[in-house]
Amino acid sequence: MHTKIIKIDSADIDNKSMTEAAELIRAGELVAFPTETVYGLGADALNPGASRRIYEAKGRPSDNPLIVHIAKFQDLEAIAREVPRQAKLLADAFWPGPLTMIVWKNDSVPRETTGGMDTVAVRMPNHPVALGLIAASGCLIAAPSANTSGRPSPTEAAHVAADMDGRIPMILDGGAVGIGIESTIIDLTEEVPMVLRPGYITTEMLSVVLGQEVQLDPGIIAADSERKPKAPGMKYRHYAPRADLTLVEGAESEVIREINRRVCAARRAGQKTGVIATEETKGRYLADCVVSIGARHDEDAIARQLYRILREFDDTDVDVIYSESFAASGVGQAIMNRLLKAAGHRVLTV
Repeated sequence: MHTKIIKIDSADIDNKSMTEAAELIRAGELVAFPTETVYGLGADALNPGASRRIYEAKGRPSDNPLIVHIAKFQDLEAIAREVPRQAKLLADAFWPGPLTMIVWKNDSVPRETTGGMDTVAVRMPNHPVALGLIAASGCLIAAPSANTSGRPSPTEAAHVAADMDGRIPMILDGGAVGIGIESTIIDLTEEVPMVLRPGYITTEMLSVVLGQEVQLDPGIIAADSERKPKAPGMKYRHYAPRADLTLVEGAESEVIREINRRVCAARRAGQKTGVIATEETKGRYLADCVVSIGARHDEDAIARQLYRILREFDDTDVDVIYSESFAASGVGQAIMNRLLKAAGHRVLTV
């Protein structure tokens, strides 16, 4: 299959290109497109065959649910068995934006889209290309991240092409995304709303809007459970570079000392080493490849660069990577969640 890559200006969208992409969606085909979080791999959410094509293209486990992207709140009402009061409050506060809500689905949503679940994950993206594609196609669009399963999510069209060239018919290249990590996911089917995946919208922000406690799923900071995942990314290793990644947490000086000790041991064993550092510490490591992810105080910039850096390590042919850890609150919680997944929960505490 030839993959067509179309550059598209988010500020001046070419109607011909959008029409071509929309026709593919209506025909049950796949189109990768930018959102404000990461690039999505889109298909008609209400077409079982189209959803199956997403799983096939990604090599994704079929029990890993897809997120349905919508363009107006009424679309949620059309696919939900019922719309909780909390959903309207959250939509008013955060949609369009990087928040996914899980509600009970109605019969219009095929189980191929929901990973066999009776619930459906829904969000309204805050990106003109994404919203334009939904409107032009007349479809609700199921869209996980546009990478092969387990790889770092794509934040540029070139990342999509690296994974999906020859697997899908079209990529809409809208440039680099703004946020760089996937949406926050909140489950509204529980008695107490529960965050299943942290993101740019924090648990504290959700609690303020809802005026009630919002719980955090323990699997966010613990090893994966064996239970059936309700949301993307809960059960399987994700975001991983090809090299083995280990997180090191503790006091800064001890973290640097331990990483350097392990780097020296790995190099003596003939391995090429990499370190994910911050601007404050990048000059203190002895690895073959030391990459700064940004200033520690600027969590937004760290989130924006995380997946790009993980992908770039693949081009350096390092054998092992060590990373500093980050705060387990605010956006730092989302950064740590992604790093833990990428590392397969390999963490050293010093």
